[in-house]
Amino acid sequence: MNIKMVDLKGQYDKIKTEIDEGIQGVIDTTSFINGPKVQEFTINLSNYLEGVNVVPCANGTDALQIALMALDLKSGDEVIVPAHTYAATAEVIALLKLKPVFVDVNPEDFNIDVSLIEEKISPKTKAIIPVHLYGQCADMELIMSIASKHKLFVVEDTAQAIGAVYTYSDGKKAIAGTIGDIGTTSFFPSKNLGCYGDGGALFVKDNELAKKCKMIANHGQSIKYKHEIVGCNSRLDSIQAAILDVKLKYLDDYSAARQNAAKIYDELLNNIKEIKIPKISQNSTHVYHQYTLVIEESLDRNAMQAFLKEKGIPTMIYYPIPIHKQQAYINECTDKDSFPVTEKLAELVLSLPIHTEITREEQEFVVSSIKEFLKN
Repeated sequence: MNIKMVDLKGQYDKIKTEIDEGIQGVIDTTSFINGPKVQEFTINLSNYLEGVNVVPCANGTDALQIALMALDLKSGDEVIVPAHTYAATAEVIALLKLKPVFVDVNPEDFNIDVSLIEEKISPKTKAIIPVHLYGQCADMELIMSIASKHKLFVVEDTAQAIGAVYTYSDGKKAIAGTIGDIGTTSFFPSKNLGCYGDGGALFVKDNELAKKCKMIANHGQSIKYKHEIVGCNSRLDSIQAAILDVKLKYLDDYSAARQNAAKIYDELLNNIKEIKIPKISQNSTHVYHQYTLVIEESLDRNAMQAFLKEKGIPTMIYYPIPIHKQQAYINECTDKDSFPVTEKLAELVLSLPIHTEITREEQEFVVSSIKEFLKN
């Protein structure tokens, strides 16, 4: 079988006419930068997010950087981040001469362990960046409570969870990325809402803060050649916006397809004692950007991955080297810092193929191959 980790071609074939028309429309107008399609997509995404301001930008990393720039943090200020995440989350903090402060994650849903946040707060702490990992929200109600208590900003990294819905203890619901002061996302092609290049966006509730983010993304100007603040050059081009505007209409369908695929995996894997299937948080829906297993310690996770590769089955390890052990960030940690869950996950996690086009037959082959490995 030709199993793919992400089947962008299969997804494109189903909406080819709409995508091609959108791209051609941009070419016909030759409005390639900040054209009408960018504005149209921005409005439509804002409507999807129930009215939150949307500021498009060049990529998800830029979105995080622009968010922190807009909050006027000073050199040496500390920003709390989960230890189990992609390097970009800490990268933008370091680039702005801020200090990333790592917190271990919850072994059940792999998001930041809220019970460990307060012990990492110091007088220099100014913000928390919860990462909604693999497709479901961190415990935002508790995070926002801690942030309010200590007067901290919250920037949600929603790159893996766009479309997920968080439910508060009182039953109120909110879409991922719209709860904190600023939400950020990536439109990298493999994301649940992905373009055919690079792209990103910020979600901002406060109108004035949204204007500031927009200025920062455009060289610090709201009027051409009038630079009021230091900014950067980070734009979502019109062709990518046209693609995203088409795919946005199908985002809920894409989420449902991923959720259905996850249910099939759950059904097929549930009775395998050597494997822990993903656990869905009580407070969040899961849009399964990744379907990530935790492999029993007695097994050789890397050997399993190699065996599946021989069978033509792609898998991924998110993430094989924790940030606090990366050379670029190793000096940020002290001797007393401890991240046992993150370090264990780096050794044991394995993400299986999951996407909008995957078939049950393909999933059955993946699981039968896993069972074959376990018998050897």
